[in-house]
Amino acid sequence: MPGWLLTVVIAVLGLFVLAPIVYIFLASINSDISVARGDFWPAEFTFDNYVKIWSSVGLASALVNSVIAAGATAVISAVLSIGTAYVLVRYQFRGRLTVLRGLLGLQSIPGTLLVLPVFVLFSSAATYLGVTVIGTRWGLIVTYLTFALPFSTWVMVTYLRGLPKELEEAARIDGASNLGILTRIILPLSWPGIIVSGIFAFLLGWNDVLFASVMTRPDTQTAAVALQVFATSTEGGAIPYYGQMMASALVCAVPVVILYLFFQKYLVGGLTAGGVK
Repeated sequence: MPGWLLTVVIAVLGLFVLAPIVYIFLASINSDISVARGDFWPAEFTFDNYVKIWSSVGLASALVNSVIAAGATAVISAVLSIGTAYVLVRYQFRGRLTVLRGLLGLQSIPGTLLVLPVFVLFSSAATYLGVTVIGTRWGLIVTYLTFALPFSTWVMVTYLRGLPKELEEAARIDGASNLGILTRIILPLSWPGIIVSGIFAFLLGWNDVLFASVMTRPDTQTAAVALQVFATSTEGGAIPYYGQMMASALVCAVPVVILYLFFQKYLVGGLTAGGVK
């Protein structure tokens, strides 16, 4: 592609991405009446919406719950997936291919089909075991791990297949144990893949509304559920609180943007690693 044409294509694609973000930001500093009227440019710039959302939406506690649930899911899935993937890639045992195919097959099951079984299972835990799962943060984390862990493991399997076995053989000759090879050789070389799997697991928990709306109480609900509840509760009014909804959406997007910017180098390396194979 010629340089000028490539510039035009990138500019058009950037416009498609940035235009909705610019509109959301302008609507967040505009009045609800102006947004409902369809005004694109605010007649008066005000940041009152960013002040009101902390009391009207209850965004502070919801963001804390989202960070805890999504962050714990990302860390736990990344830690468990590296060991599981190492065993699946480097060791031959009966049922290995079945496990790999099962990990891949789990990705094709829609989450909506599992809402009722998961809810019944966790509700039964309170009845038969006396353990309260519904409405707790750790119950939501366990729910997310059922989806994040298979995906993270498959990502790490793909990544570890691209690492040379000669490094492990050299370490084994020097007397390193299996655990030593995993912690001293595999783990330092696998940071790009670990970051990729962790970020996708984090996004799974951060963006989820379906399971979070079923598995949480008002004091443990996540930011996505808080936004849904706020939008639903204001629909019946004469003028919905468009400005506060836009401001809340931008505030909820900030942690994910910061996460991507901070781990951008590892993210690109992890997504392209093993691409030849």
